[in-house]
Amino acid sequence: MSDWPLTKTYRSTSGDVRWDHLGEAGQDPVVLCHGTPFSSYVWRSVARSLARRHQVFVWDMPGYGASQMYAGQDVSLAAQGRVFTELLAHWGLAEPLVVAHDFGGAVSLRAHLLHGARYRALAVVDPVALAPWGSPFFRLVGGHSEVFEQLPPALHRALVREYIGSASSPGLHPAVLDRLAQPWLGDVGQAAFYRQIAQADQRYTDEIQDRYGEIGIPTLVCWGQEDSWIPPAKGHELAARIPGARLEPIAGAGHLVQEDASAELTAVLIDFLPSTP
Repeated sequence: MSDWPLTKTYRSTSGDVRWDHLGEAGQDPVVLCHGTPFSSYVWRSVARSLARRHQVFVWDMPGYGASQMYAGQDVSLAAQGRVFTELLAHWGLAEPLVVAHDFGGAVSLRAHLLHGARYRALAVVDPVALAPWGSPFFRLVGGHSEVFEQLPPALHRALVREYIGSASSPGLHPAVLDRLAQPWLGDVGQAAFYRQIAQADQRYTDEIQDRYGEIGIPTLVCWGQEDSWIPPAKGHELAARIPGARLEPIAGAGHLVQEDASAELTAVLIDFLPSTP
């Protein structure tokens, strides 16, 4: 897609991953991880701003955005954590700065705690990290994904747009909503949308949430204070579990902080990232 092209491909254990980087080689590397049901497109403004001082790596998880989607694909948090670890090795990044949103937060935490991925610092934005998670809608779809896959295209499109739109507190620009919904349309996209929900199992965060006290790197927890998907109280709980973590509330933002308060989030990240040793 010409408005946010990912020009490079990595063949992972869960399918082809589309990725790219911004900024000059040799600058401190920052990796941005998106959540569900989004793609790296939500990081576009933040990435372009951070690229003034950093080399910024962006990627679409397998089964999301511009990356490969196919029947039987493993797009679970377990698979994504392994893929992220593979990608860091592919990029040759020993200890990058990592910024992760939503499911990307769980992906980055699993890679760090279970697969030995090393980060110089970690910033998580409204992450999926603590039980319980998953809205009633999410659980309904997850338990009946084979039924939802058969929805007529027009009804599926309306459902996807309504669901994505609910992640924003002030509401998304129509063009942005179109762009975020587009990968999930058509036969391949529709099946992929329900596949990723069906594989969203809380056990993958249950496995690690008692280990957050082991995190020994500078950690920032950002949270949109109008998040209707994951309550802001989870931000306080998560920050309390990670030694020395700093909590940064983002006023007026819903779950999709990158869209609702891009300037505020970027300012917080710029303030945090250079302060790491």
